[in-house]
Amino acid sequence: MPQRCIAHVDMDAFYVAVELQRHPELRGKPVVVAGSGPRAVVTTASYEARRYGIFSATPAERARRLCPDAVFVPPDFDAYRARSRDVMAQLRAQMERVEVVGLDEAYLDLTGLSRPRAAARRVKAAVQESTGLGCSIGLGPSKLVAKVASDADKPDGFLELSAEQARQRFADASPGLIPGIGPKTVERLAGHGVTTLAALGSTADEVLSDWFGGRLGPHLGRLARFEDERSVETVRVAKSESRETTFDHDLSGADALEPVLERLTGQLCADLASRGREGRTIGIKVRFDDFSTVTRARSLDEPTAGLDTVLSVARALLRELAPSRPVRLLGVRVAGLDEGRRTARAAPRDQLRLLA
Repeated sequence: MPQRCIAHVDMDAFYVAVELQRHPELRGKPVVVAGSGPRAVVTTASYEARRYGIFSATPAERARRLCPDAVFVPPDFDAYRARSRDVMAQLRAQMERVEVVGLDEAYLDLTGLSRPRAAARRVKAAVQESTGLGCSIGLGPSKLVAKVASDADKPDGFLELSAEQARQRFADASPGLIPGIGPKTVERLAGHGVTTLAALGSTADEVLSDWFGGRLGPHLGRLARFEDERSVETVRVAKSESRETTFDHDLSGADALEPVLERLTGQLCADLASRGREGRTIGIKVRFDDFSTVTRARSLDEPTAGLDTVLSVARALLRELAPSRPVRLLGVRVAGLDEGRRTARAAPRDQLRLLA
């Protein structure tokens, strides 16, 4: 059986790159794609802007202080989605097994090809030639190695690593380098004196199980050792879709929240209906001024994408929740998409989940 070879294709500063194609006069300048509200965050920053410490999720106001000369551009997701379709079409034209994992990244399965490196370089050149957009490609025996390899050599990178080479290269890196190991886990690990991937990878499973539980603990150790058996999935269909918005200023009361809920629901239902998708579970998401977040959901007997039905359920959930604190974010979701019609009774109770 041939050794697996996976490539991770990651577009370089994708949203900024799309904007530069439309506004070539901005090339070479620090460009930041971000909204204009007081709570807006950076979506993407050009590499010139990143030299000032501006990255994705940086508060826009902080970004303005870090680089007063930066050019701020409002995000245009319709344009980004259109260019993403162009990129992914080119990947599929070059390779048989492609897993799209976002607007700007995808995995390719190169296993069995006689010259996988050459094939990956052809993909890179084809994307550049057909779309005018640059990308970085990482290669490895797994998705995880390919992902960190592409991240390590941006922009316009091309890097191949074995699992052993990845362990050596990133031995002193923070565990947060690994996708799936978030800041809270990094903080908990540091509390136990584990601050590098090498230290995490060498920690016994029994110890990690004591710290994080029998499933998560050993999983963290495997990630640190770059052990990953996930395959490239050629079909990824979202099981739920949502729309949400963060307010410039906190809102309170049904009179302020329900018009926003109606607008979000209208956008969501129109998009689902245009693609013939329906779901049985309707949910809302509410984030309060103290950043605590509550979601509530209700399952129906029949799948739907009808505005009247979805809005009626979402509005009822919001009224039952009756937020007593000012609300920072509001969202609506339709889940269980394309599962088919069921005749079972609806769930007898709403589902309530509190998120940290």
